[in-house]
Amino acid sequence: MKDSWKIAVMGGSAGAALALVVTFGAAALGLVPFAADGNAMHAYLLAHPDVIVEMTNKLQAQQDAQQDNARQTAVNKLGMKAYFDPRVAFITGPANAKTTIVEFFDYNCPYCRASVPTIKKFYQSHKDARFAFIEFPIKGPQSTVAARAAMAARQQPDKYVAFHFALMSQDGLVDQNAVFAIARKAGLDVAKLKTDMASPAVDYALAAAHTLAQASGIDGTPAFIVNGVIREGAMTDDDLAQMTKT
Repeated sequence: MKDSWKIAVMGGSAGAALALVVTFGAAALGLVPFAADGNAMHAYLLAHPDVIVEMTNKLQAQQDAQQDNARQTAVNKLGMKAYFDPRVAFITGPANAKTTIVEFFDYNCPYCRASVPTIKKFYQSHKDARFAFIEFPIKGPQSTVAARAAMAARQQPDKYVAFHFALMSQDGLVDQNAVFAIARKAGLDVAKLKTDMASPAVDYALAAAHTLAQASGIDGTPAFIVNGVIREGAMTDDDLAQMTKT
């Protein structure tokens, strides 16, 4: 999730500089209801601190919109073929599907986990949709271990989806012990899984996922691309229904 944009009120010359920025920022955004010199606007803002809150919110919204537009431009430039590369993603569903869903995720990301009910339900009820599951571990070494295990599980493709949703449905930290315990429950050959985790194909997939995310402007999880439209943050049933509406 995105952090809130913050303004720290400072004393001395730094405080004066900040006041100037706030003053002209509020004027530029149309939040001061009159044209006035700097001193008058400064006085108005001191008497109406809610304007500063409104200004920061508006600036954050503008910044978010600019970032969203930049990501969408990047996705359009790369083309969907880049995301449905079997060397990078685990892919299910027909190649000519009208509905396509790409997800970048980390198995220890709480917002990814919050999206599981929606994604799992849609996956189970839309066999005509095409999915690309892309492991994008950004939350430390344990997440990397989990990602490598999932990438290795692609070599046992009939078990991958069950393994993926089982990993994503955990309450606590998904570490090495949890990974192998879940793999056994999912019916994976754990000895083969451990061997495959050390393969060059997994090294490639891991590096390629990070490269693709960077090229797409993705710096957090989860990130979804639904029918070519990118969206960051947790996904709800209503969100997905809106994005897949034709």
